[in-house]
Parts: sequence; C-alpha cells; structure tokens
Amino acid sequence: MTASRQRLGRRAEDLVARRLASAGWELVERNARTRTGEIDLIALDGTTLVFVEVKAGRAGSPTGPVSPAHAVGPHKQAKIRLLAREWLGSGRCPSGVAGYRFDVVGVLVGPDGVEIDHIRNAF
Repeated sequence: MTASRQRLGRRAEDLVARRLASAGWELVERNARTRTGEIDLIALDGTTLVFVEVKAGRAGSPTGPVSPAHAVGPHKQAKIRLLAREWLGSGRCPSGVAGYRFDVVGVLVGPDGVEIDHIRNAF
C-alpha cells in the first residue's frame, strides 16, 4: 500500500470516528489488532456493538467500484467476521452489550468534497 493510500485511509477513519461520536456512538477501540488482522473501528451504538469497516477511495478512480463501500465482498466479510470472533474472545468486550452488527462506511473523496455512504447491518 502506498503512503498516499495509507494517508487517505487514515483520514477516512478519522472522519468516520468523529462522525460516529457526534451521532452519540461510543468508540470502544480503533485499529483493534487480533491474531490475524485488524478491525478499523469498534463502537457502541446504544447497546449494540458495531464492527465498522471503513473503505476510502478517490472520485474518478479508474479501479474499484463507484462507491468504496461496495468493495467489501464475501472474502473480506468472512475475514471481518473472523476478526470479530477473535476480538470478542479476547475479553475486551464492554459490559451491557445486547447484540452486535457489522457496518461498512465508504468515504469517497473528490474535488467537490467528501461523500459518505454508511451501510448499517451490511452483512
């Protein structure tokens, strides 16, 4: 991954984390490492624990889908489920959680600003 793509991804995660916090979500962990990978964001939406995958892209890019959120296919979904199981098994889950879900947030950066596509319960 190039430094430019890493900066874009970090910027997108910052933006999404701030947006979720301003909507009243509680950020539990960011870039949560497990044995086999990393979960971008883990947050509480009320009593629901949400594993959030953030995908960033540039408008007009010749590669990838029109919306970065649609880049999370079946293989990536399976990987995120595995990471979530590992994270839950590590004992870091806050108390009072009534359920969990997986959200995907696409961040498209273009000359006219940023477009955010938040897909709740994406898979």
